[in-house]
Amino acid sequence: MKTWLVACSKGGVGKTTVATHLAAEAAVAGLRTALVDADPQHSAFRWCERRADMASAVLPLDGTRKSWRKQLPDDTQRVVVDAPAGAMEKELEDFLDTADAVIVPIQPSALDIEAAVRFVESLGKHPRVRKGKLRVGLVANRLKPHTNASQQALEILRSWPFPLVAQLRDSQAYVVLTGLGKSLFDYHSAQVREHQADWVPLLHWLKKD
Repeated sequence: MKTWLVACSKGGVGKTTVATHLAAEAAVAGLRTALVDADPQHSAFRWCERRADMASAVLPLDGTRKSWRKQLPDDTQRVVVDAPAGAMEKELEDFLDTADAVIVPIQPSALDIEAAVRFVESLGKHPRVRKGKLRVGLVANRLKPHTNASQQALEILRSWPFPLVAQLRDSQAYVVLTGLGKSLFDYHSAQVREHQADWVPLLHWLKKD
């Protein structure tokens, strides 16, 4: 069983979108998948409920309750955790102690990058991260690839101590799909495949160990 934690201290960066898409990709691939929603808004939990009748359903667990681990089936193959917005390293210790990787979504704005700096610094203080036992990957999210703001943000992120493992372009499709309890990985059209390609580097990075 692999556990992936999606976390960032700033809200509105697309954390839940990344978490739900990672869960959907695993479920579509045939893995028994659980999505632990530790954010009090429970957007990820509702997403799971909306896809409950699909063959690639994802088990929702309430991560705001410490008892969620007792509800995790023994045969679970993939766990994705949607961390609470605003949480720093100390508040995420329970998840950091058991995660196999941490994914940090960051939007290309000065405000988002400034907030992410503090968060990434706090992650670096965790013993497993310091010792190289817990990988941390940065995801540039909601990019408009040809704008100066996005290009400048990518240049900054590439200079950080953790790798930039994906660049996800901005698209209204994510909002629509989340509302339907679906993901890009539930479709096969040429247009969707272009967006799916954005996720390939992240998926390779997550699965390489």
